[in-house]
Amino acid sequence: MDLFSNLALGLETALTPVNLLYCFFGVFLGTLIGVLPGIGALAAISMLFPITFHLEPTTALIMLAGIYYGTAYGGSTASILLNIPGGTSSAVTCLDGYPMAKQGRAGVALAMTAIGSFYGGVYGIIVLSLFAPAIASWALAFGSAEYFAMMVLGLIAASAISSGSVVKGLAMVVLGVLLATVGMDPQSGTARFTFGSLSVLDGLSISALAMGLFGVAEIITSVRATDSIKLDPKAFSYRTLMPTREDIRLSWGPMFRGSTLGSLFGALPGTGPSVAAFVSYAVEKRVSKTPERFGKGAIEGVVAPETANNAADQTAFIPTLSLGIPGSATMALMIGALMVHGIHPGPNLVAEQPSLFWGLVMSFWIGNVLLVILNLPLIGLWVRLLSVPYHFLYPAILMFICIGAYSVHYSAFDVMVVFGFGLLGYLMRIFGMPPAPLLLGFVLGPLIEQHFRRAMVLARGDFTAVIERPITGAILGLTFLILVWSLWSGWRAAQRLRERTRLMAQED
Repeated sequence: MDLFSNLALGLETALTPVNLLYCFFGVFLGTLIGVLPGIGALAAISMLFPITFHLEPTTALIMLAGIYYGTAYGGSTASILLNIPGGTSSAVTCLDGYPMAKQGRAGVALAMTAIGSFYGGVYGIIVLSLFAPAIASWALAFGSAEYFAMMVLGLIAASAISSGSVVKGLAMVVLGVLLATVGMDPQSGTARFTFGSLSVLDGLSISALAMGLFGVAEIITSVRATDSIKLDPKAFSYRTLMPTREDIRLSWGPMFRGSTLGSLFGALPGTGPSVAAFVSYAVEKRVSKTPERFGKGAIEGVVAPETANNAADQTAFIPTLSLGIPGSATMALMIGALMVHGIHPGPNLVAEQPSLFWGLVMSFWIGNVLLVILNLPLIGLWVRLLSVPYHFLYPAILMFICIGAYSVHYSAFDVMVVFGFGLLGYLMRIFGMPPAPLLLGFVLGPLIEQHFRRAMVLARGDFTAVIERPITGAILGLTFLILVWSLWSGWRAAQRLRERTRLMAQED
């Protein structure tokens, strides 16, 4: 089928009443959770992940995707009004959004972020529609060896390029892969690391791990945030939302550049919306004729990062759906949702499940329109929500986590696993261990094992025959270079920090 036939099929799928309802449900929850400081898309999807087990695969993915890109819209609200980012990708919005709020232009900043987010989302959807099927058709030539190499590249890039210690990120990847081996061996049926327990014979639950590492750990970390915030919702009337002609003139260029950068970084593993937002802000400050305005309430400093992170949210689905390789922990959860339903993302997904793929793509259009409709009129509601003390919110969140964990297999053991991983996630935060690489390792671990064993069988146990394949060798070579560069960069940064500390000690 040609592109227009595919889009028509997708629109027909996305406009069914059930899919429309769950699309609205997803974007509304995404905006709601994005407004709350510090929770973010990953924790939100982790908490709501069990709901998808009782839905059709297309409906489940539409809802999870709505939560994902909906948080990017909502995350800017707390950044602008309180100087507290709703998520990592909204952190750079604080730099100019909060100064605009102090100047009495919070309404303009919120309105322009909604418009910029919509523009970036539409740009990303167009890129996704054009490039994902092409990549999928190209990847059909891949064998098990190439898939093994691609997944190793995704794991190393996501753990090494992301912020924080490279060694800690790689250690978490290894831990995730080890946790994925718990249960029966897929080929021999031998029990591995079960310690005689029948409860883990089918392996650890991805929903329990995700809800514990991100949901429960987030609540434990932020449970002391009980102070309410005083904001006046009446100060945000429709008149205050209207941007000036100068604001619009200054915003078009940053929107286009931010969308382009966001689309690029969204499709790369290990980068995503956070990196896209910071790079977009840096580019705008560099190309501006008046860079001194940045940090003091420049509209470009608000529009550019918000446009970039929303474009990145859409194009992050390109490697996830067309190659079956998640570029982030959130995308790993998307793959987990499909695998629960027996659907394996990859090159065959576009051809074998066209209604799912194109229905998801067209739901992005509907979701982005719904988000604009939701965000502008309901700004007063989001402002009121920010004034609710956190100690009223977290008991309800914990209750829903317990219900969600229990409802998967109707097992109290799963609830205990959730809180076990919650404690592990809290300890990891204390010691600076990133949880996202662990989740990536957990999701990709079984797939890496499956493709590696299959490739070794085809190569008669000769690993050099695997490396000698042109695509496999090139990908593993690139993986090695990324690993060496990341370790060297981390070592240099540690050296500079020690040198700076030594000079400060001498000055004292």
